[in-house]
Amino acid sequence: MSLGNKTILIVDDEPRTRQGIKQTLELWAAGRYSVETCDNGVEARERLRQERVHLLITDVRMPEVSGLDLIYSLQESPRKPVIIVISGYAEFDYVQQAMRLGAVNYLLKPLDKSELLTVVEDALKREEEQQRHVKLEKLVDHKLLEIDPDQAGMGQPVKEAIAYVEQHLHEQLTMAEVAGLIHLNASYFSVLFKEQAGVSFTEYLSRLRIQRAKELLLQTALPVGEIGERVGYRTDKYFIKVFKSLEAISPSRYRQQMKGGSEEIQ
Repeated sequence: MSLGNKTILIVDDEPRTRQGIKQTLELWAAGRYSVETCDNGVEARERLRQERVHLLITDVRMPEVSGLDLIYSLQESPRKPVIIVISGYAEFDYVQQAMRLGAVNYLLKPLDKSELLTVVEDALKREEEQQRHVKLEKLVDHKLLEIDPDQAGMGQPVKEAIAYVEQHLHEQLTMAEVAGLIHLNASYFSVLFKEQAGVSFTEYLSRLRIQRAKELLLQTALPVGEIGERVGYRTDKYFIKVFKSLEAISPSRYRQQMKGGSEEIQ
């Protein structure tokens, strides 16, 4: 498999169809994609479990494990490829089932080369859009999005605290310090903040720091340790611990995946 290239997997038990698609796509891809084949659904299912495939082109009817079985086995996969199915004219009910299971398009035999390329190009655009959506989901902290300083019910003290934290995120902030700045007792401020923001002050501070860190990981080439310092963490070790507790992944791995060094999103 070509490192860095996206993979197209063709699954068909008819050698002529399989090789015809492979040759057409390899000529069109000119090295931009890795084009691989399987001659049966059993091998394809195992490969899909072990490898990252971006586009699956499969015949709907094959012995043992059919194309439909193959598509069904991918329903819960976090790395589900975009799927195109191939069928004969008499098998349109299979195509309809495949589309209900998430296939994006179908091709009828005998295949037309220009139609094949059009359908493949469209499917790969969809795959790119899906990956952008997955990455956006990984970037956004939905709990932070829910905290709106302009929402009804949020009082001026909590608004002032949020504004102050956003402007001084790089500093060593404590709840007692922020409470003092807005002239409130720390215990009362703690209860007030949780009540009006929906999360504790400590959780809010951690989430905001990690959100800012994620942006810096993607937008700069700064070392992980320096990014940690810029968002208010004194040590790399503690920054990485908090990052992993919220994202279930290390900062360096997050950067690698989101920038495309590894397209597997965990």
